[in-house]
Amino acid sequence: QVQLVESGGGLVQAGGSLRLSCVASGRTFNRCGIAWFRQAPGQEREFVAAITWSGGATDYAGSVKGRFTISRDNAKNTVYLQMNSPKPEDTAVYLCAAEEWGRATRRSASYAYWGLGTQVTVSS
Repeated sequence: QVQLVESGGGLVQAGGSLRLSCVASGRTFNRCGIAWFRQAPGQEREFVAAITWSGGATDYAGSVKGRFTISRDNAKNTVYLQMNSPKPEDTAVYLCAAEEWGRATRRSASYAYWGLGTQVTVSS
């Protein structure tokens, strides 16, 4: 089983920057694709970004492309989400998830393991 713990959330001003971290444990972590999702109150969970097991391919939602960057450091069992120029509409709970086939997929149903999330609030 893969366990995921997010950190780095908090209050950030629009136009600033923030970096989220997802620390994983489990012997299969390095073979997993990892994604970030977000969920605002009263809204469905939304795909944000994903990265393959090797880190060689990434995918981004159109709403964050060019502003957010996903990366991973398998030696540290950590995946990052660098958030540049965040907007108030980026406010949500951000969750990381692991997919056992190593793919960067947008489908939340493909992810078997989920963290509990970290709150990001963007002020204007």
